[in-house]
Amino acid sequence: MSEHGHPKAVYFLSTVRLWERFSYYGVRAIFVLFLTDISSFNFSDELANNLYAWFIGLVYLTPLIGGYIADRYWGNVRTAIWGSWITVAGTVALAFSATSYSTLTLTIFYISVFLMVLGGGITNPCTTSLVGDFYEPNDPRCDGGFTIFYMGINIGAFLSPIICGWLGERVSWSWGFGSAAIGMLISTLILVLGRKKYLGDRGMCANVPKINVGSSCVPKDDKPLTKEEKQKIAVIFIMAFFTIFFWAAYEQAGSSLTLFAERSTNRMIPFINWVMPASWFQSMNPLFIFLLAPLFSNLWIYLADRKREPSTPAKFVWALVFIAAGFVLMVAAVFFERIYGPVSILWLTGAYFLHTIAELCISPVGLSLVTKLSPVKFASMLMAIWIGSSFFSNLVSGIFAGSYSSMEHGRFFMIPVIVTMASAALLFVIIRPLKRWMHGVH
Repeated sequence: MSEHGHPKAVYFLSTVRLWERFSYYGVRAIFVLFLTDISSFNFSDELANNLYAWFIGLVYLTPLIGGYIADRYWGNVRTAIWGSWITVAGTVALAFSATSYSTLTLTIFYISVFLMVLGGGITNPCTTSLVGDFYEPNDPRCDGGFTIFYMGINIGAFLSPIICGWLGERVSWSWGFGSAAIGMLISTLILVLGRKKYLGDRGMCANVPKINVGSSCVPKDDKPLTKEEKQKIAVIFIMAFFTIFFWAAYEQAGSSLTLFAERSTNRMIPFINWVMPASWFQSMNPLFIFLLAPLFSNLWIYLADRKREPSTPAKFVWALVFIAAGFVLMVAAVFFERIYGPVSILWLTGAYFLHTIAELCISPVGLSLVTKLSPVKFASMLMAIWIGSSFFSNLVSGIFAGSYSSMEHGRFFMIPVIVTMASAALLFVIIRPLKRWMHGVH
């Protein structure tokens, strides 16, 4: 392998994650549209957005369960496999719940959401932690490796709104959710059939087993944390705090931005007289990720070789600035909508482009940060806590989106601008002490 090459396992895990995210984002793309459809359960905008908030929020809280099980009992691989099968059951139940609308199918719908939340949460930290296992500490390829992993995620996220969204909006909701179930099944089978070839013994046992089994298993470690380790853990918690503001704004994609696409955007494509499904706008972000991720992966290595790479906190500041810029475009779009009516798709396209740049500065970089700073015995748990911080952001995001119909839209989109810019300013102020703690400097 060349100095700048990446392990095959990273590409394998990226494929597993691709299909798992295909399932998740496929469900997410049509979730609110399905619930508010007068021919289905006909929920109000507020109720649908609040339920959406709890769904995507809890998906990021349950990784605490998966991280604990992986670190203490089963290891990452076994835990991920069980979580995957639970998610398969959940998506199948969701597809069935959309075949008719009654008290029984509504009950099945809630059960399916519970299973997807549990299964997705268990799987999430395990596959992510495994990526970091294939890089040595301070390996400059690590950020690039997680960007490749993130690109796999977003290929799935790009395809799912197109396939699941089109089937859901144009054929039937059950077909849309059913295609998401097929994607989850593919992910699970790839993981089960390819784990021995690509992962070997890595992730097959817990980080604190009673006995040492296999070269990758870590003996029980009861030593107290050092001061440097505590500082590094503190950095993880501080950075997780700032991600809450980022994701609370970003996750408007599945709620208020989707409603803006459906109700305030001219989706007629010129010359072919075809109306673009509203759910397809959610494919813009992963499409831009797919196009830009290789550039960012190489950019970090290029800058690192020349000792000019921004620190992780600095990358987070830029992420917050770019997410704010995207919502500035939405404020302008609302202004033009008031004057001229439904606006061009270019407004949402521009917003998603800026949000993609922001995402590439924070999400894969943040995952890499956790793997670099976490003590081995708490690796999966700290990854779960990192992912779990998104529970608060997604919950806030969905509850905030519930006010979209009742609040003036320009004012609505200005709120994320103010919050994220204030967060960027605060993080900029504390960059220096964070950098010292990250490198164990007193």
